[in-house]
Amino acid sequence: MTQDELFMRQALVEAQKAYELGEVPVGAVVVRDGQIISRGHNRREIDHMATAHAELLAMQEACRLLGRWRLSDCTLYVTLEPCPMCAGTIVNARVGRVVYGAKDAKAGAMGSVLSLNAYPLNHKAAVTTGVLEKDCATILSDFFEKKRKP
Repeated sequence: MTQDELFMRQALVEAQKAYELGEVPVGAVVVRDGQIISRGHNRREIDHMATAHAELLAMQEACRLLGRWRLSDCTLYVTLEPCPMCAGTIVNARVGRVVYGAKDAKAGAMGSVLSLNAYPLNHKAAVTTGVLEKDCATILSDFFEKKRKP
């Protein structure tokens, strides 16, 4: 198992927590120097907050723990491609690298619907896609299939 797969498995643990709470199952971890420093899973419904996305919560906690807003020496692992809001925060936090599992054909902002990295912004994160893509996509499709059943 590669290091990327190892950390994506931990993001999937977070996605499972969201699933069990009835949230869209997206999970994220922030890694620095080979160690997970923060975790997050979707909490929009529970927190009644549109911005309570897994990656935002993980980045906020990483910033708090590090005592700084720059995450240039960190890698964000997230089970679903970040949306425009999250991709914008990745740029603003200067995240060094983003690794995501499943593409988001409806709201992905790191290659699917649009790519924030294509714009002349002040930062471009290195992006790796498709890590454990099938596992990341399966938990989402299972969740939505279960939601649609009467």
